[in-house]
Amino acid sequence: QVQLVESGGGLVQAGGSLRLSCAASRSIFSINYMGWYRQAPGKERELVAHITGVGRTNYADSVKGRFTISRDNAKNTVYLQMNSLKPEDTAVYYCNARTGLSNYWGQGTQVTVSS
Repeated sequence: QVQLVESGGGLVQAGGSLRLSCAASRSIFSINYMGWYRQAPGKERELVAHITGVGRTNYADSVKGRFTISRDNAKNTVYLQMNSLKPEDTAVYYCNARTGLSNYWGQGTQVTVSS
């Protein structure tokens, strides 16, 4: 099992930046898939970005060139650097980890971008 705790959300003006962190309760060295998802009010949860154990990344088209996902296995932490934020990025952001058949989620952190 692994517990995930997100932090770093908040209120920011359009064009600003935030860095989200996802701290895991145990080593993430063996966790091949870690990702960030988001859910806006009235919408389904969607993938923002994910990163594999060897550092391969994948991004939603809507965030390409603005967001960067990274992982620090030594700190058991995954990050999401968000630049050039837009009001449509407003959502609760969730960290996700997949190990074998198990799927783990954090409690989420609110990101609000004002225009």
